[in-house]
Amino acid sequence: MTVLVEQDPTLVDLLRTAISDGVSVLATIDQVEDHLRRHRGEHVVVLGPSVSDADSAAFAEHNRVLRPSLGVILVRPTVDSTVLADALRSGMSQVVETRDGVGLQDAVRRAQELALAMDEGRRQHVEPSAKGSLVTVFSTKGGVGKSLVATNVGAALADQGLRVCVVDLDVHGGDVAIMLQLTPQHTLADLARMNGALDAAGVESLLTQHSERLFVLAAPVQLGSSVPAESVGAVLAILKGLFDVVVVDTSGSFDDYGLHAFDHSELLVLVGTLDIPALKSLKLAVGTLDLLNFPRDRWRLLLNRADAKVGLSIQEFEDTLGVKVTASVPSNRDVLAAVNRGEPIVLAKSTHEVSKVLSSFATGLARDVSANPEVAEPPRRTHRAMLRRGSRSEKVA
Repeated sequence: MTVLVEQDPTLVDLLRTAISDGVSVLATIDQVEDHLRRHRGEHVVVLGPSVSDADSAAFAEHNRVLRPSLGVILVRPTVDSTVLADALRSGMSQVVETRDGVGLQDAVRRAQELALAMDEGRRQHVEPSAKGSLVTVFSTKGGVGKSLVATNVGAALADQGLRVCVVDLDVHGGDVAIMLQLTPQHTLADLARMNGALDAAGVESLLTQHSERLFVLAAPVQLGSSVPAESVGAVLAILKGLFDVVVVDTSGSFDDYGLHAFDHSELLVLVGTLDIPALKSLKLAVGTLDLLNFPRDRWRLLLNRADAKVGLSIQEFEDTLGVKVTASVPSNRDVLAAVNRGEPIVLAKSTHEVSKVLSSFATGLARDVSANPEVAEPPRRTHRAMLRRGSRSEKVA
């Protein structure tokens, strides 16, 4: 991925065309540091003519130590020996003339290749060998608070010191980014232009950072965007190598995206509310999960708004589903207020009764994975193939 810093719209179009795919455009160099912090997979920064020589040199010198694999390319209307010497002395990768589109494209390509090689070498020496865990949050009933649970569990685990990535696999209408007040520049839709060539650096470039230890891989922000389902499994496997915990928010169906998540899940969180439609939907979901042979000891049932006096008890829920309730989240209007502010309630009001339940639930998930060796690896059978076989069997019967 490449960052282009330039204010002139005409030059932006010219330089972006030369660079080709995967360009994030920023107007000023002051915006770059925050962008790089949130998008750790960016490999190259192209500084256009609107960025002063002094600012360009300061930026290159700063990142020569902070981000040694970052390629910094300077673009100037003309390049003489003085400009070239000053740029290289400050740590620029290369200096290119504005009209030299081919030279710019070649400089970006070489800088990206060098960055990938340096990152790979660094990972071989410093990346931990232990794999992270993946928790999938699922419900076939809309409006039960599935995304609320996913974002708050992720935020709670990050607040407890774990590196966490929340993945929004509701590709046609995911709310994770908006619930965390994020404006992602890259989403799952960008997988389409990677043509299946996935690595850790490429996946990292799609992430948006919420806080020091919490990252998000957002659903597409444009309706109708295509996300290649065949790439999702590889992405989740890479993320498990980069983070302590990956929390996946799914759509309300057993689609290919969700089935990929099941394939990589150590634990599955089922979310419901105390009403007949939610109970019916969960009953159907439980039947399908049994068909998939997803072990019941890996299920965790969370009831949201569980203190509502609606004539349906937690005991009735448990008896109907044959699953014990792991956590019951009480109703409280402060939860909706936090959602509207784009804040996880576990961070906004850590002593709130809802926050205590969700934080305790998140702690239990992490403890269950680390303490139980049988939950340390996801089920080995491929749930997508099993669901297809089950569907065919039902038709034959």
